[in-house]
Amino acid sequence: MTFSKRPLAAPRVAGALALVATTALGGALPLRVASAQPADTTGQSSRPLFTSHDAVAVGLIALGTVAVFPLDTRVAERLQNPQAQENRFLRHQATNFRLIAEPGSLIIGGTLYAAGRLSGNRRMADLGLHGTEAIAVGLGVVTVGKVLAGRARPYVNVDDPRNFGFARGFGREEYRSFPSGHTVMAFSAAAAVTSETSRWWPRSRWYVGPLMYGGATLVGASRMYNNKHWASDVLVGAAIGAFAGLKTVKYHHSHPGNRVDRWLLAGSIVPVAGGGHALSVTILPGIGNER
Repeated sequence: MTFSKRPLAAPRVAGALALVATTALGGALPLRVASAQPADTTGQSSRPLFTSHDAVAVGLIALGTVAVFPLDTRVAERLQNPQAQENRFLRHQATNFRLIAEPGSLIIGGTLYAAGRLSGNRRMADLGLHGTEAIAVGLGVVTVGKVLAGRARPYVNVDDPRNFGFARGFGREEYRSFPSGHTVMAFSAAAAVTSETSRWWPRSRWYVGPLMYGGATLVGASRMYNNKHWASDVLVGAAIGAFAGLKTVKYHHSHPGNRVDRWLLAGSIVPVAGGGHALSVTILPGIGNER
């Protein structure tokens, strides 16, 4: 294997990931931000879950993926350069960001949900539940893709990024490269958190969005640095994750009283006079226990 001395293609990869984040961030923002009132809906929405905007976004991501495919080998070679791999700081940060995605995102989501239920804070429970659900939805999609696509990971042969084999991912970890699961988890959480918080705290989009999507992008970069995924794996994973996060939140807020929210958000454990706790159940999810 030889290392190319041409300029690193990473800026183009980063630009593609920025496109995913920008498109997702646009979908997370409320159409009207002049009002300080929460954007939560109180009745069934007549707006469709999937729109023409989604079709355009999918098309742009597809074009971005096609553009990144030719760069897969070059990016992988540069990131596996001994000088980059021997950098202790980069190695440690790659590990940290991998752990932030898994199991970090699941732990954070579960903790927010539990804390929200225990304290009676509906918004916090909402954030934890829908963020974790978005991750589950994204992982469900990406797992099928990994198994069926059967793409070889870069460490199998860095000079052959087009090594796909239908259903080869069954039982073979080295052939589950496409798409990146860690990136899906990171972008699912980023999209869900940004979308959820912008509904009741519109100004937060200017720093929550860049912070969450920036961290998710670094998770994807860490997977390439660790030689587990190609650049195109990360781009597609980012798109799937962002889509899962946005649609999960949109569905729940356009379908109030759906089974998941009714079962998991309708009650709270609250302290009672004289000590101890009791289960408080609301008749309609979203009414009461709102803070």
